[in-house]
Amino acid sequence: MKIYFSKMKKTVLITFGIILFGISGFYSYRTALTKTDGSRILSYVVDPQNQDLKFYWKDKSGEIYGNFQKLKNDLLAENRELVFAMNGGMYLKDQSPQGLYIENGVTYAQLDTVKSGYGNFYMQPNGIFYLTKDHKPVICTTGEFKNDGDILYATQSGPMLLIEGKMHSKFRKGSSNIHIRNGVGILPKGELLFAMSKGKINFYDFASYFRQKGCQNALYLDGFVSRVYLPSKNQKQWDGNFGVIIAVTTNVR
Repeated sequence: MKIYFSKMKKTVLITFGIILFGISGFYSYRTALTKTDGSRILSYVVDPQNQDLKFYWKDKSGEIYGNFQKLKNDLLAENRELVFAMNGGMYLKDQSPQGLYIENGVTYAQLDTVKSGYGNFYMQPNGIFYLTKDHKPVICTTGEFKNDGDILYATQSGPMLLIEGKMHSKFRKGSSNIHIRNGVGILPKGELLFAMSKGKINFYDFASYFRQKGCQNALYLDGFVSRVYLPSKNQKQWDGNFGVIIAVTTNVR
């Protein structure tokens, strides 16, 4: 009888140990996953009410900026310093914006309502990221967009990453469709979260990052051409030749 209870006690202890190891391993895995996700993404938070956030496409002479170096040089001539910059949406072969583009209240490219077409831009639903004249940020689907004349800046792109907290229905966990990706989301307090992957990432994982940060709505901006200028995090990517640039500036000190 003593042998029986001794064996049973040993079995219970081993089973209990396995359960504890499993729980510990699960939480260690989740912690590692979170750290890995964070290490894969470069992000910058912008408060549009207190920071000077603008969209740029062409300079005063009508030439396309195309990269951050040219924009930085132009800003310095106006005693402005470039704090942050990111390419702001897809563009056509002539570097004109694909879909809606509004800069300083002027519409330079019309809304694209086509629902079937080639590429990520047409992965429905796609969407619009815009700022109102009182600097309120909005991200909505193209179908929900309305221009009531109060829009200061706007760029259209696709696909939507998050819609009211839900991930785009076409994204798949573990997808092998991986590229460098950048996008923007709205945080719970109205701040903007700009993010770019440091390496290739699929849509599911990229959208998950915005959702983990509390965004309800987020929009994909572009892919392998994506670049970011963020000296506060030792990122100064001068190469690239794209269309619209989204940037934060401040007075030269």
